[in-house]
Amino acid sequence: MHFEELIKAIKERREMLKVTQEGLAELSGVGLRTIKQFESGKGNPTLQTLQKIADLLGLELTLKLKNIAPDK
Repeated sequence: MHFEELIKAIKERREMLKVTQEGLAELSGVGLRTIKQFESGKGNPTLQTLQKIADLLGLELTLKLKNIAPDK
């Protein structure tokens, strides 16, 4: 998933659950400024921060290895 898609998914889920940015910040323990910057595409949150947000919104973050072709 690209970063823009991640931002969109988190923002849409937050709005679907009718949680404000302020509410998300308070409930997740993530700073409001961090959430606002992330949703505007200007922030660079840590994986731990993304995990806190995802947990609160009932989302699961997963990582997968890229399929890298061997050098010839």
